[in-house]
Amino acid sequence: MRNLLFLFSGIYFGIVLVKSEVASWFRIQEMFRFQSIHMFGIIGVAVAIGSLSVFFIRRLNLHSVQHETINLSGKPFTRGNVIGGILFGFGWAMTGACPGPLYALLGSGYFVIIPVLLSAILGAYVYGILREKLPH
Repeated sequence: MRNLLFLFSGIYFGIVLVKSEVASWFRIQEMFRFQSIHMFGIIGVAVAIGSLSVFFIRRLNLHSVQHETINLSGKPFTRGNVIGGILFGFGWAMTGACPGPLYALLGSGYFVIIPVLLSAILGAYVYGILREKLPH
């Protein structure tokens, strides 16, 4: 039953991504060309909500759905973060989509995104294989 809740939450999230134009290639290109504040506004609101969520999770000592303690310890900053961020940014700029909206675009009938989705899955798989050899 819980999996159905997650499925419908994901479908709802995909609808929100499409309707808010977060998955729009044109909106993403406008952002990278600094022609519109639309995407920056959405990202800013997401950062604010995320920050407030972390604050309240820590402050109220909230637990997960499975009643497990939520561990929000910091991660060390390494050069791998910079390399990964640059690769992520290049991929986002070239394809006009980050991983979340890929599925929303596919669900919207934009089948041209299939090679990008397959490339993202392949990239995650290759990362899993090379993880121990990469800088972390």
